Amino acid sequence: MMNKVKFLKGLKKLLVSIAFAFIGPFIIHQAFQNKNHYLYLYVLTLGITIAGIAITLGFMGISNLVDSLLNKK
Repeated sequence: MMNKVKFLKGLKKLLVSIAFAFIGPFIIHQAFQNKNHYLYLYVLTLGITIAGIAITLGFMGISNLVDSLLNKK
């Protein structure tokens, strides 16, 4: 039997990571479109950070899903 609480946590993390996976590259693209703006580096850093969070949450979500399906504690 699978652990439903852990499964739902993993699913929520995956959904948030999918949202961040679209938002991060969009922000990075917007930063590269405005290289002469004084906030360029800050916007680029924000986009890279959001993209990194998306990758991390994706791995954590998949890990929670697998653990819940295999009954690991």
